[in-house]
Amino acid sequence: METPFVFVVDDEPGIALLCKRLLSRSGYMVETETDPRKAINYLKENKIDLLLVDIRMPEVDGFEVIQHAQRLQPDAAVLIMTGHGTVETAIRALRQGVDGLLLKPFGKGSDLVDAVKLALVDCQQKRDAARTQALRPLFSVTESLLSETRREPLLDLIISAICTHLRCSHAACFQQNTETKEFSLLASRGREVPKKFYDLISSVDESATPLMINASGPGQTTLRSILTDLRLGAAILTPIQRPNLRMVVYAARNLNEPHFRESDLELFQILARQAAAALENARLYAEQLDYVRKVEDSQKALLQAEKMAAAGRLSASIAHEVNNPLQAVQNCLHLAGREDLPAEKRQEYFNLARTELERLTITVRRMLDFYRPGATSLETVDLVEMLQYILNLMSKQLSEANVKVVVDFFGKISPIQAVGSQIQQVFINLILNAVDAMPEGGVLKIIARQLKGGVELLFQDQGKGIPEEKQSNIFEPFFSTKDGGTGLGLTVSYNIITAHGGTLEYLSERVPGACFRIFLPIGGEQ
Repeated sequence: METPFVFVVDDEPGIALLCKRLLSRSGYMVETETDPRKAINYLKENKIDLLLVDIRMPEVDGFEVIQHAQRLQPDAAVLIMTGHGTVETAIRALRQGVDGLLLKPFGKGSDLVDAVKLALVDCQQKRDAARTQALRPLFSVTESLLSETRREPLLDLIISAICTHLRCSHAACFQQNTETKEFSLLASRGREVPKKFYDLISSVDESATPLMINASGPGQTTLRSILTDLRLGAAILTPIQRPNLRMVVYAARNLNEPHFRESDLELFQILARQAAAALENARLYAEQLDYVRKVEDSQKALLQAEKMAAAGRLSASIAHEVNNPLQAVQNCLHLAGREDLPAEKRQEYFNLARTELERLTITVRRMLDFYRPGATSLETVDLVEMLQYILNLMSKQLSEANVKVVVDFFGKISPIQAVGSQIQQVFINLILNAVDAMPEGGVLKIIARQLKGGVELLFQDQGKGIPEEKQSNIFEPFFSTKDGGTGLGLTVSYNIITAHGGTLEYLSERVPGACFRIFLPIGGEQ
């Protein structure tokens, strides 16, 4: 801790000398002055911790010296001494914020030392209380600064916080260019800062030390003259030095406004550190946002490329699926048009053409179902009753294919809201696929159970299953694992179940054979 500096002002040289001797012996740094006018000038140039001043002096009394001291050095403690102690004197001292009163002559030297010590402690407590009071609003400032992630609004918030909490009319933020090392203005309020002031900003950055200047002192004459030229009464500059940020924050008051105190400097440094953290937070957020946008753009580009590739595959598949029956129809009609053919042969070619046209019609209808499932209003559907109806309807076909169907219903199955004809189409598609997968016959097991929020159905056959390398493509249009298949049955089924808010998936782990799982929500969605 630095040794406190006491400045003694008394027009009696003997008293001044006595005070210096007693206080120096107790470890204080002491200077004395018998001329109050010279004392005021001394205060302009030199920083003190405590002013010990006599009240009654010729020309200028002690209260006038105190008034100048509180204006020039507001953080210094004040102790008055007088040989004419009255109630009026004590009241006036209290009104001026004096930290102690000492009567002359001193009974013992320790009375002076104790009074000085007590005045310093009392002054420090006042400063601590004022600092605590000033720090309380900083919590809300921190929240507002850190919640803003946009750079420009954040700079405006920083300037507003400086002007509000330091009660000043002028504030600015300057940032250093990493290449040229020159400072440029980012944001400001109040009087424009001239170019010659930038040299002072650079010097503060180089020293990495905050600077406080009051036009009437104390401080260097050259720095005070800069403020006088700018018609400012006080200024504070604080450097901000981070790995990705070098700034100087500035605050100033007019000539008619109070000077800055040490507590103002501390408050300003706290604000500067908060501003630096907020700006760094905004920078990191902007970098993260830019990265996310780049990822999104990459994903969009990949998705677009995949869409184009899918469109190409789909176009080729459509062309293939449509071209084959069209080519067959063309050939049949050409042959049927030959006059040398008998009527029976012509009829045969016409029948072949009709068959291919029907095949083409079915393919086109399924394509339309894939792109635009028939929109019908929802109705209450009993899935158990629907399955039993479909199995009864297909019983002859299942019997001829030597396929036995085993149905297990676990517990009560609640009705769902769905488009009955579409769900029926899905069930038929899955049953027919199972039949095709077991050309020699077998068992198709259908399991239904109610789960939370919906109904689960499993269709498992005893066929060869789907090869692992083909499992990821089974729901794509025109992809089929069986000869003569259109590759649209599973695609249409998947589209229907998805439109109802459910899921259709292939369970590769359930063997032997192929197992498809349907989940349909009870409420239904379309």
